[in-house]
Amino acid sequence: MIISASRRTDIPAFYSKWFMNRIEARFCEVPNPFNPAQVSRVSLCPEEVDALVFWTRNAAPLFPRLKELNARGYRYYFLYTLLDYPELLEPRAAPVETRIESFRQLANVIGPDRVIWRYDPIVVSTITPVGFHKEAFSRIASSIERATKRCIISFVDLYRKLDKRLRWLSEHGCTLSEPHEEEAAELAAFIAACARRHGMRVTTCAENLDLTPWGISPGKCIDNDYLASVFGIAASAEKDPAQRPACGCVVSRDIGCYDTCVHGCRYCYATSNESKAEERFKTHDPAWPSLTRSE
Repeated sequence: MIISASRRTDIPAFYSKWFMNRIEARFCEVPNPFNPAQVSRVSLCPEEVDALVFWTRNAAPLFPRLKELNARGYRYYFLYTLLDYPELLEPRAAPVETRIESFRQLANVIGPDRVIWRYDPIVVSTITPVGFHKEAFSRIASSIERATKRCIISFVDLYRKLDKRLRWLSEHGCTLSEPHEEEAAELAAFIAACARRHGMRVTTCAENLDLTPWGISPGKCIDNDYLASVFGIAASAEKDPAQRPACGCVVSRDIGCYDTCVHGCRYCYATSNESKAEERFKTHDPAWPSLTRSE
C-alpha cells in the first residue's frame, strides 16, 4: 500500500506532529470526504506500507523526524511545490529564497532522486503571463540544479468551486484564463529546454493538453515505475480510479482532509472554505487519530 500525505492538505508543513504521532501508533483514521461520519482505519505499519508520498510546499517542520522514519524502515519521497507567485495569488508564502533553501537542504539529506519539483499549477493571468513563468521557472531551476532530477507541471484547472475567488481576484486586477494553444506551446517548449539544461526531466500532472511535441510526456506523481527504480519495489501499476481521468497515478491511500490547509493559495481546489480551514487548523489535536474531528 502506498500512503499519500497528502493531495488534500500540506501535512509536512502544518501537521508533522500529528503525522509522527500516527507513525508511532502505526495507524490513522481518515474520514470519507463525502460522508465525514464514515471513518476508515488505515494501517501505517512499516511492513504494510510500500512507500510514503509527501506533497508539500514546506517540508522543514518534518526535517527533524526524517531519521526516525529511516530508522523505522519507511521508504518515502517528496513532491515539492516551488513557485514564486505574487502575494495576491499566494498571500502567505515565505520568500522564495527561503523555500529554495529548504528544498536544497532536503535534497542534501535524502538525495535528489527523492525530491521532485512541482512547478504546478501554472497560473496564466494578467499578472502572471507567459513571460512571468519563463523568468520564474528559469530562476528556480537554476537555483535547484542538482537538487532534483524531475519536474512536474500542469496548467491550473479553473473549477467551478473557485468562481468566488476568481471573481475576487478579477476585482483586484488579476484575471485568470485557460492558456491559449500558442501560449501553452511557447511555455512548454521553454520549460522543456530549460529543464534539460539543468539536468531535469519534465512530465505533466493530470494535464489534458498534449505537450509531447515539446518532449513533455504525461506523468504519474505516484509512480510505480519510479518506486521500482528508486526503491526496488514492485508496486501495483493499477491506475487510481478515485482520481481524474487525466491523472496517471497508481492506487494509493490518502490520509489527509480537505479544508485543512492554511497556505491560503487563491487558486487551490483542496481548500474551498478558508474560514473552515483556519478553524480546523486552530482546533487540530495532534493526538487525535484523524486529522480532523467529526463535525
